[in-house]
Parts: sequence; structure tokens; C-alpha cells
Amino acid sequence: MTTLVESPPQQRAGVPKKKNRTLLLNAISIVAGIGVWWALSLAGFDIPAPPEVLKRYGELIADGTLGEDIVASLTRVLSGFVLGVALAVPVGFLMGWYGTVRGLVEPWVQFFRTIPPLAIIPLAIVLMGIGETPKIFVIFLASFLACVIATFQGVVNVDKTLINAARVLGANDRVIFARVVVPASSPFILVGMRVGLGSSWATLVAAELIAAQQGLGYRMQSAQLYYDLPTIFVGLITIGILGLLMDRILLLAETKLTGWQERR
Repeated sequence: MTTLVESPPQQRAGVPKKKNRTLLLNAISIVAGIGVWWALSLAGFDIPAPPEVLKRYGELIADGTLGEDIVASLTRVLSGFVLGVALAVPVGFLMGWYGTVRGLVEPWVQFFRTIPPLAIIPLAIVLMGIGETPKIFVIFLASFLACVIATFQGVVNVDKTLINAARVLGANDRVIFARVVVPASSPFILVGMRVGLGSSWATLVAAELIAAQQGLGYRMQSAQLYYDLPTIFVGLITIGILGLLMDRILLLAETKLTGWQERR
């Protein structure tokens, strides 16, 4: 008869406590950060106080500007990010699995990885015009370069013992790739996606320099001309919140898909 081994009650009870402690620390950190920001404003630093930024938030929400900017920026970030990941994952797998592909592709990946995506903007404008295409392309490039390296590293770091064991059991390359390499590489891929998402948001403001009429980056650049600091802070905080929420979604997916992986 098979005996089911359950986790000790103390271990199961410790998980909610750890989560609650983390949430409490997050809340304390946020409150402390706002307190420091407010103190710096009162101390005479040339930054708007939280109430001023909150008031500006209300104004931009009321006239619909903030909503339109969020939609425009989200569309660009998601388009570039999804396209980048969709290309990076298969390219990374091919680089890691086939030495020939690695030899042909890796030098170019490393070459473009050393060039900031922002430096590509002048060339993108010349080749693609001033529409949405160059904006999405620059974000795509930032996402692709971050994710392809992570996927490649995930494949080459797969434990050779697992691959050899699968071969001994009669598995062919296709089965080994699907049943061993892909699952073992998934933590690297998801980390690469998180890094790529951060790179996409970091590139957004510069991408919206390209003749944009809407977007959080565009709004911040316009506010800079008039020294409108509350609007700049609204843009910064909104980008931070959206990026954090999307990162939490990817982190949740990572937890669900890699539940077998040990975590501290």
C-alpha cells in the first residue's frame, strides 16, 4: 500500500506567514518612500509634494489624457515585448541546441547587445519613418536581446545527466528537447522575459521621442518643456506602477510553471 507523505503542519503554516510578512514589508517600504519624498519636498528640494502630484493625477484622469496615454504606451510596449519574446525563445533554443546555429548567430546577438537600443533610433527613423513601426521596433529590440540570451543560457545549462538518462531510456532528440530541455530552461526564459519587460519600459520614453502624439513618455517630454514637474512625476509613477504590475504577473506565471524549483 502506498503511503502519502504530507508536508509537516508547521511547514504549511509557514507559507502564509512568509507571504504576510513580505506584504507587510512592502507596505512599510512604500509608506517610507512616500514619507522621504514628502520630506525632501518640504526641505526645499525642487520636487513637487505628493498632494500636488495627486491633484495632477486627478486632472489628467478627468480630461481623459492619462487614459489615452496609458493605452498608447501599453500598446507599444506589449507589441514590442510580445514580438521580441516570440522571436527570442526559438532563436535562443536553436543557439543552445545546435552548435552551428550558435556559431552563426551568437556573434551578431552579442554585437547588437552592446549597442543601446536608443542608439538605433536615428537609423530606425531613417529606414522606417516616424510612424508606430520604429517605436515598436526599438522596444522589440530591447526585449529580444534580453530574452534571447536568457533562453540560450537556459538551454546550455541543462544538466547533462538528465539528457544522458533520457537517451539511456530510449528517448530521441525530439522527446529530449520537449520533455527535458524545455522544462529545465523555463526558469531562465521567464527571468529573461522579466528582464526584457523592464528593458521595454525603459526604452519606451526614448521610443516616444519619434514624433509621438500620445503616450506617457511623450507627455513627460512635453511637460519638460514647460517645467511641469507634477506631470513628469505622474508619468514616472504610472510607468513604474504598470511595469510593476506586469512584472508581478510574470512572477506569478513563473511560480506556477516552475513549482518544482526550490526557492528560498
